Amino acid sequence: MLVSHESPISILEHSRNYNDYDYALVHLFETHPEYYSFFKASLTLGREVILDNSIFELGAAFESSKFADYVSELKPTYYIVPDVLEESNATMESYTAFVKDYSELPGLKIGVVQGKTYDELVECYKFMESNSDYIAISFDYSYYQYVGRSNSKDSNQAKLERMCDGRRKFIDMLIADNIWNKQKPHHLLGASLAQEFSHYKNIPSIRSVDTSNPVVAGIVGSRYLKGIGLYYKPKVLLADLIDAELDTDQIYNVAFNVSEFYNICNK
Repeated sequence: MLVSHESPISILEHSRNYNDYDYALVHLFETHPEYYSFFKASLTLGREVILDNSIFELGAAFESSKFADYVSELKPTYYIVPDVLEESNATMESYTAFVKDYSELPGLKIGVVQGKTYDELVECYKFMESNSDYIAISFDYSYYQYVGRSNSKDSNQAKLERMCDGRRKFIDMLIADNIWNKQKPHHLLGASLAQEFSHYKNIPSIRSVDTSNPVVAGIVGSRYLKGIGLYYKPKVLLADLIDAELDTDQIYNVAFNVSEFYNICNK
């Protein structure tokens, strides 16, 4: 599984040493030109770049016409077509309209599965299977709170555990119901708890994951437990730490965490 961790600008150059590919948040292009320049340089170095529409950070996908302009300028390897959080029909409509309006964009299209129920998620999955080059599945659907299990009495911890278990179960259900397309690459968007990813070692069609979790954890002073990660999730977003200058301890924590995350995914 290819792994990428969004990182502050101060360590972006170093991040190429621990990231298998580079993952860009489009809304930061407008405020941080050096951030944009990093990904442009990555492409000249032959690295893969995924351009995200920043829906998780903004609450709604970055404005379509401006997003298309950045795709045209950057020419990423892949870009995530604008979607609508947990809305299956609206996401399929958004995908169809975007592809129609901007049919000449460079790069391959990533379609995000959205929905509130299993049936809605399956419908959207089948649509993306037929129309996109790459299928993405998020870490935080509300559906996971119904299908996922937790043994924790702490409400915040229990929510994270249900997310962790819920995405695993959702993918297992897609496979068991013969819906999962083994011929298509799949991307896992974000993470609740790192321990989730040990579950996917024998599913080669899960090609990639992005999460800032080990980086943010390192910045706030938390180190992963070997083979587990953390039992909680730092609440701060990496986008809010994009200008952070790391001290020696923070850099050491980040290096340790990203190494442990990779081991959880791949060893």
